[in-house]
Amino acid sequence: MTRILFLLTFLTTMVWATMPEGYSKGRQAGGIQEYTLDSNGLTVLLMEDHSAPVLTFMVTYRVGSRNEVTGTTGSTHLLEHLMFKGTPKYNKDNGGHIDNVLGNIGARLNATTWLDRTNYFESIPSEYLETAIDIESDRMRNLLLRKEDKDAEMTVVRNEFERGENSPFSALNKSIWATAFQAFPYHHSTIGWRSDIENVTIPQLREFYDTFYWPNNATVTVIGDFDEENALNLIKKYYGKIPASPKPIPQLYTTEPKQEGPRRVVVKRPGQLGVVAVAWKVPEGTHKDSYALNVLDKILSSGKSSRYYKALQDKNKTVNNFNFYAQLQYPGLFATYAFLAPGATHEEVEEIILKEIDSIKTNGVSAEEVQRAINQVEAETAFGRDGSFYIAAQLNEAIATGDWTLYTSYADNIKKVTPRDVQEVANKYFNEDQSTTGYFIPKKPGGASARAGAAHRLDDQGIYHYRPPMAGPEASLNAPPMAPMPEGKSSIAKNIRRSTIQGIDVILAPTGVKNVVTFNASLPLGDILNTDNSMLADITGRMLDKGTLKHDKFALAGILENMGARLNFDVGTYTLTISGRCLTKDVDKVIGLLAEELRQPAFDPAELEKLKKQRVGNLKRMLEDTGTQARDELTRLLYPKGHPNYGEKIETLIEDTEKITVDQVKDFYTRHYGPRGMIFVAAGDVKNAGLEKAIENSFNGWKGGTERPVIDMKPKAVKAGFHAVTMEGKTSTSMFMGLPTGLKRTDKDYLPFYLGNTILGTGFAGRLMSIIRDDEGLTYGIYSAHAGDIYNGGYWYITATFAPDLLEKGMNSTNRELKRWAEKGVTAEELANVKKRLAGRYKVGLATSAGMARQILSFIQRGLDLSYMDQYPSLIQAVTLEQVNKVIKKYIDPDKVVTVVAGSIDKDGKPLSSK
Repeated sequence: MTRILFLLTFLTTMVWATMPEGYSKGRQAGGIQEYTLDSNGLTVLLMEDHSAPVLTFMVTYRVGSRNEVTGTTGSTHLLEHLMFKGTPKYNKDNGGHIDNVLGNIGARLNATTWLDRTNYFESIPSEYLETAIDIESDRMRNLLLRKEDKDAEMTVVRNEFERGENSPFSALNKSIWATAFQAFPYHHSTIGWRSDIENVTIPQLREFYDTFYWPNNATVTVIGDFDEENALNLIKKYYGKIPASPKPIPQLYTTEPKQEGPRRVVVKRPGQLGVVAVAWKVPEGTHKDSYALNVLDKILSSGKSSRYYKALQDKNKTVNNFNFYAQLQYPGLFATYAFLAPGATHEEVEEIILKEIDSIKTNGVSAEEVQRAINQVEAETAFGRDGSFYIAAQLNEAIATGDWTLYTSYADNIKKVTPRDVQEVANKYFNEDQSTTGYFIPKKPGGASARAGAAHRLDDQGIYHYRPPMAGPEASLNAPPMAPMPEGKSSIAKNIRRSTIQGIDVILAPTGVKNVVTFNASLPLGDILNTDNSMLADITGRMLDKGTLKHDKFALAGILENMGARLNFDVGTYTLTISGRCLTKDVDKVIGLLAEELRQPAFDPAELEKLKKQRVGNLKRMLEDTGTQARDELTRLLYPKGHPNYGEKIETLIEDTEKITVDQVKDFYTRHYGPRGMIFVAAGDVKNAGLEKAIENSFNGWKGGTERPVIDMKPKAVKAGFHAVTMEGKTSTSMFMGLPTGLKRTDKDYLPFYLGNTILGTGFAGRLMSIIRDDEGLTYGIYSAHAGDIYNGGYWYITATFAPDLLEKGMNSTNRELKRWAEKGVTAEELANVKKRLAGRYKVGLATSAGMARQILSFIQRGLDLSYMDQYPSLIQAVTLEQVNKVIKKYIDPDKVVTVVAGSIDKDGKPLSSK
């Protein structure tokens, strides 16, 4: 017995010896270890993953918009913005601006605010862990919080508010929550009320900061490539100096009174099509019923097998619908949002929604439906471990709900849900007296959010707020030609396998993720092939998953959704693109379905008519978007009709969609579809996935295809000038200014120009954001990019949003910075920093299977060999300051720039309200 006790004592001592002093060890679950810093109560979550030389450092503060009161709504979010203004150690005045310090090491950095939490994060090359810890610990208690910073940032946040107000969905969403909650502070949206944003004071913000920003109200999460002992030592070194809060962190005591009857709200604004929302009160996210509610969410709205899709979209009653259900710390909402198709009425859509709910309450759900939802969660859990950021982000939400182990136990608890559980929660919570119903009713055609059609639930139109805008068209168009390798590293291409199988260019790239395969593919079947009808390629591509000769669309969807797999088709200017994701064990089935859809589409006339109506509805929603209207008008001014970069009018796209016949679709398919020019890139756990065999078998005998046509059309000879697109009822305008350069991504001038443009307008470290947003507070977002340049000469542009009454100032500042850049170029210091930034971005960008697959496809499409991945660092480092400044002058003449602004302005750019 003595020997056993001695051995146990020895082993315990050995385990604890690896943990630095000053910590208490907490729970361990799912490979994540919890610690508490004894000196101040800081919670630390660590998970090592050495599959990529990248890590994510995230700090979650248990404070959100729920902690605000009338008069200070939006303060959590505004304070989040001000956290980037710096500290005495890290600030713009001393050259240590947080955005620049982190940006110059290639960090993906951001912050978000929501109802129950605020978080700050950096995904970085792993050697910079100490930099991230230093910055985050410093701004926890040393924020400058100056009035001049607040005044500039207030107008930035107000423009974010105005952008959201452009959206019918956002307007209705705010009203739903404000109506459903009358006492509890989920009543107001995270962005806050406009008057509070404008009038909150520095003393109020300081009080908020001093109340909630303490170690004992925070959790530090580190996921990725690091050593646990070293991380704990660094966290203690920097955070250990900070005391715990001098007073207890205030806890909420307000509870929402029981709702005693149904509530309704109507929002009327200019717009194209209506929206219906129905929301029910549900319990806090830690409640045992949350798992059954999650399964119900999927049964109702996840994929073509879902009940809402079959009852609404498939019947052409809606163009899109989704549920919003998040596990919040306090009782929240389960909400359904339905975006009406042309000709549908609010009343009939509401009736269908309620009928589906009543059916579940009365008749229950099937075991098959529940198992499908469980399978989807199993796959999503695996997908969610593809990269350190995604793990940290999911932990962040679990922390906000009240228990980080909700993340690690979620999938297991979902597996326990039964059909009876689902029926019980439907009856328990989906009752009329606990409901809030809302209608958005368009007053007359107006014109916002390109994403209203997609109805993304986590963008800047919802209740979840990122500090900068999320990646939109401008971000994707400005993707780097290929992110650089760090110097001294040259090992990517040799690990990638490339072969030609059944005429398809197949590239397989292994990454560290387990049990997941992500693939991206393309065929030269884009809009450029259209001759008499501008939508024919688009409609043909979108018909591929609407049924085959073997399976109708519901059977196809059922097979995929039962595996939790994803398979999507999209049509762009040049290509039909395919994206997919599945578990490694399901690769053979998914590739088989992909081949079936490409080779044997049914082109059912009834499905074509449904698709046409859906596309018309989504196109009409694009008429509401200021950004789409401005960008397309700019391309029409720069290019002649028929040029690949010409943006066809949406009204024309609608007319052409309505004209398309089944015979036209079949003819287009027969003439153009086949394996010629197809590129297939898969990344992830591909070594033993059997991909090559699956492609060989599934595509055996497929012949034909088309070559991408070469269109040699010159831009228009355009005069510089200002052009307005007037749209009523818009609280924010969208500006696009640009000119054609003729540059292709394979031209020798492209890399120097790319570096120069990155310095001007990419990210927060770019001049435009640093000066026009950060210093002057004139916009929420402003970027510059080069587009339309993969196969033909492209164009360069700047895009921004401004409030109508700040438009003139914003344009003047933009023109000033444009002129300075064009005439004086960039500095040697800026060039050196951007090279470092791109080197770090490389590591971060390729740390996921999705990032790897996208990058490889992007340069294979341009005819570059895989070796380019390893050659690129020397090319980027070889670019000189003289080359950069020379190409800027060569391609950019400020006196030739064309400017288009869309929004509530007159032909001279003056706000309509000033008339």
